[in-house]
Amino acid sequence: MFGLLFPERTYPMDPTSLTQIDPTHWMLDLSQFPSPPFHQVCIFLLSPSSLPPNQALSLYFQPSPTHTPPFLFCGALTPDRPSAILTLPWPADSETEKSNIGAKIGVCVEDLTVLPPIKDEGEGRRGERMALKVGESLFNYMQSFCGADGGGNIVVPADILDRWFRKFQERARRDPNYIKGFDL
Repeated sequence: MFGLLFPERTYPMDPTSLTQIDPTHWMLDLSQFPSPPFHQVCIFLLSPSSLPPNQALSLYFQPSPTHTPPFLFCGALTPDRPSAILTLPWPADSETEKSNIGAKIGVCVEDLTVLPPIKDEGEGRRGERMALKVGESLFNYMQSFCGADGGGNIVVPADILDRWFRKFQERARRDPNYIKGFDL
């Protein structure tokens, strides 16, 4: 009915990796995969017509067995949206984010009317992560030129932004995957 994969990871999953709890519920224990933890999962319908009318295939995530609420809604597929890359909502600054131990993914067939609105992450959060990575690149570049004025301020050359941007553009031209590496 569906498939799962983790972008930029190649861990073989045999059919026993997913535990079928009943005809409409499955569980994947992420402890069986090596760390570091997964941050995204790609889920896709093998046959979009396999979903009954007004039903969706939902994906939930549990970062640890003690996490409250136990499972967090990540997104859902419908025949009109047969695949998605969903972000797994790890708690910020938590020990559980450093390992897959105890983390689980739940997949189930549910009535569309009981689900929260299905959002396509699209440019929203992905754009925020990209902006953060670009900002980190700029900050690291600026640090290599900075001095201090004694008042706790960082002093950099006036043309630092132009110099960084030229370097950024050159690197992106040389390596087409460079910018892709900014998107987690």
